Amino acid sequence: MRLDKWLWAARFFKTRRLAVEAIEKNQVQVNGDRAKPARTIKIEDTLIIQKAGETFTVIVDDLSEIRGPAKVATLLYHETEESLAKRMEDREMKKLVHNPKPDKAPDKKDRQRLRELRKGYE
Repeated sequence: MRLDKWLWAARFFKTRRLAVEAIEKNQVQVNGDRAKPARTIKIEDTLIIQKAGETFTVIVDDLSEIRGPAKVATLLYHETEESLAKRMEDREMKKLVHNPKPDKAPDKKDRQRLRELRKGYE
C-alpha cells in the first residue's frame, strides 16, 4: 500500500496532498529511512511522523485503502509508549512556557504599577 494513502486513511493528514507535502519535506520516515509518497508500506513498519510541532512514532498494524471513521483509523496503528510519553511531556512544557497562569488577578495596586510601567515604555 502507498504511504501517502495510508497516512490519509489513518487520519494523520486531512488530504492526500497534505500527506504528500509532508513526505516531500522529510517529515515522514519509514523504518528510519527517508520516504517517498509512493513507497510501499507493510504491517509492522515503523513510521516517524512530524506534524504540528509534534513527533509521532507509530507501528503499522493494518492497511486500509479507504478513509473510515476515526475509531476505525486508530486501529490501523499503535503509537509507541516512548513516543506517547514524550509528546505528553512536550505538551505540558509548552503549556507552562507559553501560557503561564498568574496565581491571582491583579488588584488595584498591581494595576496601577502596570499602568506606570506601560507609561515608561511609551
